[in-house]
Amino acid sequence: MSIEQLAETALAMVAPGKGIIAIDESTGTIAKRFAGVGIENTEENRRAYRELLLSTPKLNEYISGAILFDETIRQKTKDGVPFAKFMADNGMIPGIKVDKGTHALAGFPGELVTEGLDGLRARLEEYYKLGARFAKWRAVINIGDDVPSGTCIEANAHALARYAALCQEQGLVPMVEPEVLMDGNHDIETCYEVTEVTLRALFDALYNQNVALEGTILKASMVLPGKDCDEQASVDEVAEATLMCLKSAVPAILPGIVFLSGGQSDDDATAHLDAMNRLGPNPWPLSFSYGRAMQSAALKLWSQDLAGNYGAAQATVYERAKANGLAALGQWTRG
Repeated sequence: MSIEQLAETALAMVAPGKGIIAIDESTGTIAKRFAGVGIENTEENRRAYRELLLSTPKLNEYISGAILFDETIRQKTKDGVPFAKFMADNGMIPGIKVDKGTHALAGFPGELVTEGLDGLRARLEEYYKLGARFAKWRAVINIGDDVPSGTCIEANAHALARYAALCQEQGLVPMVEPEVLMDGNHDIETCYEVTEVTLRALFDALYNQNVALEGTILKASMVLPGKDCDEQASVDEVAEATLMCLKSAVPAILPGIVFLSGGQSDDDATAHLDAMNRLGPNPWPLSFSYGRAMQSAALKLWSQDLAGNYGAAQATVYERAKANGLAALGQWTRG
């Protein structure tokens, strides 16, 4: 695939008023979500739940694509249509999570590095054949006493850049996700500093690995105080700090930025995105790639009656997609 085609896909991912739904939880992670609402963690229940989300009527009005898990991209609708084909037929771009999760960074207690580069070229080739057109790799940066170290940031930036180069070689748009976690009692200024350093290291690594930025999407965390910080920030403070940080570190050639919710409440994630877009115009489209902030209400509804609440759960998914689609345009109103 040419750089022009990659750029075209990337732009379609952040089309005006549209964003990405993340349904790429591993089997272990979705087991915890299911356990929280009393659903048995079977392959059929996971398949049915992913179909509920993807087959929501008119979802493509506000959702441009979805990040799938390895199991999900191999599954089919109840009518036998592979999920990737079902998505493409309904105007949504299939994506795939390809990292193998976080592991302890040897020599640096309390810090993590994401693994999964071994064998990645062959896996990406297979995912392309299965219908994926973009991929996602998540790095995790903790904030704490003497954390993060420069080594942790550099190790994760290098892995993200190698992954991105391999994606583009196989015709997939890389979504690079360096998540600065909300865990801790740090203030918003500390989050700003760590996020800026992390983003600068990431784009330096992407440049060094010859990654074409015009065919790359950034999945970013917002600049927020830690959830245990005594002094929380207003919606406008978060929006202004996040925008200033992004403008200082992210090249304008990037096709777009999508935000993760990162443990924020549904409304807070939407409000912060809306506020940033109201402060525009910005150098890039700002949209969303939410998981829990898109699904939690629907999962709770569905769990109460898997058959009887199907339509009501889908209506909730649509409303969440619509709210975030409006926020991506700076046109959302709380409530």
